[in-house]
Amino acid sequence: MKIPDETNVEMICSVSELANLFHQGQDIKGFLAQVVRIVSSHMQTDVCSVYIFDEARDVLVLQATAGLNQEMVGKLTLATGEGLTGLALKELRPIREGRGADNPYFKPIPESGEERFQSFLAVPIIRGIRRVGVLVLQDEKASRFSKSDAMALKAIATQLAVTLENAQLLMVLPGTEDTKKKREDAAGRLIRGTQVVDGVALGSAYHLEGPGKFDGLIKAQNRDYRNSLDDFRKAIDDTEQQLEDLQKRLEEELADVASLIFSAHLLMLRDEGFSGAMEELIKNGIRPCEAVEQVANRYIAIFADSDNHRMREKIQDIKDLGHRILKNLIADSNDRGDYTDQIIITSELLPSELLKLSAQNAEGIVLYGGGTTAHVTVLARSLQVPLIYTEDDSIFRIPENTPLALDAHQALLIVNPDEAAQKRITQLKEGSDRLEELESMAREETRTADGTRIYLRATVNLLSDLKVAGRIKAEGIGLYRSEFPFLIRSDFPSEEEQFRIYSQVVNGLESPLVTLRTLDVGGDKILSYLPESHEANPFLGLRAIRFLLENKKVFVGQLKAMIRAGGKKPIRILFPLVSSLDDFFNARRIVLKSLDFLKRDGLGTFPMPKLGAMIELPSAVEMAPELAREADFLSLGTNDLVQYMLGVDRTNERVAGLFDTRHPAVLRAVKRVVDTAKAADCPLSVCGIMAKDPVTVYYLMGLGVKEFSLEPGRIPEMQSAVAKMNMDNAVKDAEILSKLGTSKEIKEFLKKIALPV
Repeated sequence: MKIPDETNVEMICSVSELANLFHQGQDIKGFLAQVVRIVSSHMQTDVCSVYIFDEARDVLVLQATAGLNQEMVGKLTLATGEGLTGLALKELRPIREGRGADNPYFKPIPESGEERFQSFLAVPIIRGIRRVGVLVLQDEKASRFSKSDAMALKAIATQLAVTLENAQLLMVLPGTEDTKKKREDAAGRLIRGTQVVDGVALGSAYHLEGPGKFDGLIKAQNRDYRNSLDDFRKAIDDTEQQLEDLQKRLEEELADVASLIFSAHLLMLRDEGFSGAMEELIKNGIRPCEAVEQVANRYIAIFADSDNHRMREKIQDIKDLGHRILKNLIADSNDRGDYTDQIIITSELLPSELLKLSAQNAEGIVLYGGGTTAHVTVLARSLQVPLIYTEDDSIFRIPENTPLALDAHQALLIVNPDEAAQKRITQLKEGSDRLEELESMAREETRTADGTRIYLRATVNLLSDLKVAGRIKAEGIGLYRSEFPFLIRSDFPSEEEQFRIYSQVVNGLESPLVTLRTLDVGGDKILSYLPESHEANPFLGLRAIRFLLENKKVFVGQLKAMIRAGGKKPIRILFPLVSSLDDFFNARRIVLKSLDFLKRDGLGTFPMPKLGAMIELPSAVEMAPELAREADFLSLGTNDLVQYMLGVDRTNERVAGLFDTRHPAVLRAVKRVVDTAKAADCPLSVCGIMAKDPVTVYYLMGLGVKEFSLEPGRIPEMQSAVAKMNMDNAVKDAEILSKLGTSKEIKEFLKKIALPV
């Protein structure tokens, strides 16, 4: 019997809501057993099995089955390329056979009980280029599975991959000895740093990760913890419920970057080797808080000692769990088990970790080391998490739960703040929520003092930015940075995941103008799941459009998702870091192919989107006349433009003072691009750092730029600044500024004209 396509679609949607599978509170093996049962039921087939790839042994291990001999679970192994299942993993393609035994690669496993099953369908479970496992269907009826079944199973495997990868890691953990580290009192009470995201916070110290290998261990505090086994079991139940509620809320509020980010927590929570090991210690007379500490720290040490970077990235998941269970063990507490009233101290911070901390109400973050990456900075701004970094290692000698005051405006961390400091921070905090104030400031239109129309569009990083953009009346989306769903996840988001995200972006504002930028990674925005992604000079390496043209499958998937999301609307697609006409032509050819693929796949016929090039490189400035004639629009990406024009790494604190948006070379380069765009009648917008500064906006307006893209929260203030500017004066002053030859002359001239902003 052929399965109707709509049944397959229901199955895909069902599996995409994986959080529902955790409600029964089973361990990893129980979860996998539930997965195969559900898939088998929805696909209406006799057998469904999940094989997980053990990288260390280079074998597939049967970890769950519905229909085969259950005694083979955990025992049946297949080498890569062995049998049809191993072949699917080796060649990373679906294997579909009407009679599996007729294929020369078929390997009979008599003990499995599969001899009566004829039809065979296997699809590899892949996270980008990493092998996670294989999902297999079998049926007694010959020629049972169709092409549509293979497509459906492939989509199901994609939806399951993120959680099955967590299972893959947790099933191969070795043992180790737990370690301990004591913290000393902080050397001083005032620690200086560098502002990353402004804001203020009051809270107690919580150490996430130190500069040494085992500095991130959790520690039970001298608190009134409950001590019975029943208390522990209740803490586990409370933790599970909190995580499920948290995941549900995040899926609603941050759907673009919060896809199943707590799945590893939920899998680990019911794992026999984790909570089960804690329970055994408690039965042997260990206090519950000490059992949590011992087992969690053993896992942290295991992960920290691993050569597998994916395991090391799971350290934070273990710390999150231990932290939450301990909080839920505190007697007579209404604590939510999260990071409310805590300031996080850490030496490392991944985007996914930042998101988890924000979701769990961390008050602020102090990051140790030589600075932070641009994508963490941008994400923290969108999440509104106060963040500073410091090179003062005395922060790691601050005892847990020490009262702290974080003033990220001045980049200060106050240890044991006195009453006056606490009062000042509290007052600043009460006045820091300015959305209502910004909304009251916002105007329907932006005009200069003499009536010239200027367009201020929103730069969108997360879907949550759309709410702010709508409330402050942004006139469209000037730039949607598409990289955050890629940076937060542990692998490439699927086309379907991207389609759902981009659809919300396209329909997020009333204005029809939407500019979607294709993936811009590289430089300081590294995808940790890419092999060999560490380059000697990543800013000059395989990034942005270069990366996409080298990885056409990723490029096509993103373009198809963007085009589908646009539907019949006139969306704009922007290519970052274009260096030549060849880059633009090659990218345009991929767009045309993507349109053909959509039609071929029966997804519809779509209009050609408007295509634009970002001018960020000196070579693009030189080629601007040709690019302006070929592209539908241009965008000046001023962050990278200034960086490359001046040869200054904007994330390097040692040369940050040389990053000058008003440098004569920068002003002249910008003028060349604006002049060529006007000559070719090509629309031009400006985004990045020069779109946030009223002085550079004044100069750009004088050159003839009328479209700017900036963070939604900055728009009302920029509207007020523009309203005080005179366009005739801006034109005259811009002409003079573009001819000045030194930074000193430019500074003196700007002082002389004294902009009324």
